[in-house]
Amino acid sequence: MNKIPIIKKGYVGGMDFQNSYKGHSLLFLFVFILIIGVFFLALFLRLFQLTIVKGDYYRRLSEDNRIREVIIEPQRGKILDRKGNTLVNNTPANLDETGLRLFSRRHYEDSEIFAHIIGYRQAADQNDVKNDTCLVKIKSNDKYVDKVGKKGVEKLFECALRGKDGKKLIEMDARGKIVRPLNVIPPEDGQTVQLSVDAELQKKAYEQIKGKRGAVVGIKPSTGEVLILASTPSFNPQDFEDSINSKINAYFSDKDNNPLFNRSTEGTYPSGSTFKLVLATGALEEHTITEDTTEEDTGFIKIGSLQFANWAYLRNGKMDGTINVVSALKRSNDVYFYKIGEKLGPENLKKWAEKFGYNQDSKIGIEESHGTIPSPFWKEEVLKEKWYTGDTYNMSIGQGYLLATPLQVARATQAFANNGTLCQPTLLKSDSSINDSLFSQYQKQHCDKLPISDKTLRIIKEGMKQACAPGGTAWPLFNFAVNDSSIKPPQDASTSAGIAKRPIELACKTGTAEAHLKSGIPYAWFTVYAPVENPEIVLSIMIEEGGEGSDVAAPIAREILKTYFERTQ
Repeated sequence: MNKIPIIKKGYVGGMDFQNSYKGHSLLFLFVFILIIGVFFLALFLRLFQLTIVKGDYYRRLSEDNRIREVIIEPQRGKILDRKGNTLVNNTPANLDETGLRLFSRRHYEDSEIFAHIIGYRQAADQNDVKNDTCLVKIKSNDKYVDKVGKKGVEKLFECALRGKDGKKLIEMDARGKIVRPLNVIPPEDGQTVQLSVDAELQKKAYEQIKGKRGAVVGIKPSTGEVLILASTPSFNPQDFEDSINSKINAYFSDKDNNPLFNRSTEGTYPSGSTFKLVLATGALEEHTITEDTTEEDTGFIKIGSLQFANWAYLRNGKMDGTINVVSALKRSNDVYFYKIGEKLGPENLKKWAEKFGYNQDSKIGIEESHGTIPSPFWKEEVLKEKWYTGDTYNMSIGQGYLLATPLQVARATQAFANNGTLCQPTLLKSDSSINDSLFSQYQKQHCDKLPISDKTLRIIKEGMKQACAPGGTAWPLFNFAVNDSSIKPPQDASTSAGIAKRPIELACKTGTAEAHLKSGIPYAWFTVYAPVENPEIVLSIMIEEGGEGSDVAAPIAREILKTYFERTQ
């Protein structure tokens, strides 16, 4: 018994144990194989999904990661002056911070001088995108947004200046480095625009009014082309282009100077005695007066307790005696115009003012105000007050509730220079082939003959001539003459340079309008065209709180006219 193996004993009494162990092993093996099968099935299904079901999708993703599309922004159209000088250009394109866009930077020459004409660009907002009427639409997404013109010429000619984006396809490696360019679709650059503005005259005008709050408008009378459109204080459009927010915020917050406000087209002011040209025309055409109608200047007119005096009487007690319409324009006699304004009446005053373009849109295309030409109906509706004779007196000399823009005053003057034809002002050079496609889209030269007789025009022009001659109100322009090197000087020439003087006859009107401001200093006005025969230029100047038109605005006109007539034509 001692030789029987121990395992034998275990085998005899452990048969049940041996069968149970075999069953557990088989179960474990089955579960293991099932798990492996499920894993491979899942792997197979995932592989099937990636390669068969979503194969195209992931192939496209792979291609997108390998091939990058870069938008090439077009060169925005250049802006030139009437002589071809570049006012706005572009610098070469650079990649933006997203790396998905090659953008070009706008560059503004003499930026502050032309700011109110040119305007500026900023990123398009929702309204810009919603109201975009251009064929090439604004692109705006979460990565980048196009810049668009927000004011001035940049806004007016947005569709022409914009151009069309190009594309550049480049192959990238797994590390995001450029392997090679694949294809380039070049952009279509924006159209060049040639303005009617004369850069040299614009610079001279800006120089003359810099440091003041004022405006200068210059027009070519035969076409309505705008030669000068200067406004001060001004701003730098480059700050908007370069997104210098500190300066941009300063422009918007400066309520005293309002540098973004274009005083030449948006500013409305009492036009003072420049409005007497309209009154005189209306009175002659309505047969309220004739060339020979006279009035006695007694220094003032009294209505009840109110006294309406002549400016010369207030200054030094002077009276002009018996005067007619020509001498009244020459001396800007308020008493005369009070009397004929009362005879003509406020409704006729309004009618004739509107014939000359007051109280309406000139259609220049950039931001402008309509101004106000009051009437009894207007006063009752707006102010809920009755119209009085004193209101007619004030209106007759461009005061009271009457408001006009410098552009409107210049247009009215242009009508006299152009023999009674009023032209729509245009910022495009009218005879430039560069602008051929723009005329039909934006501005077409348009002039209307006003219902004014040749006789009336002759009378008004004579009064304007005498206003700029000795004895008139525009003393800085008496005997106006410019240096002319083409004329041989006389033997006794007094000029050290030996350059002869060429006299130029002018027709003008001064204006001084009460400002009703704390300073009590009036607005200074002056409007003129030259030469009297075959006029080439109209100028209108307004200086806020400047003083008298003859003392402040007329000398500015003199300097601009000298620049115009002395330069090489």
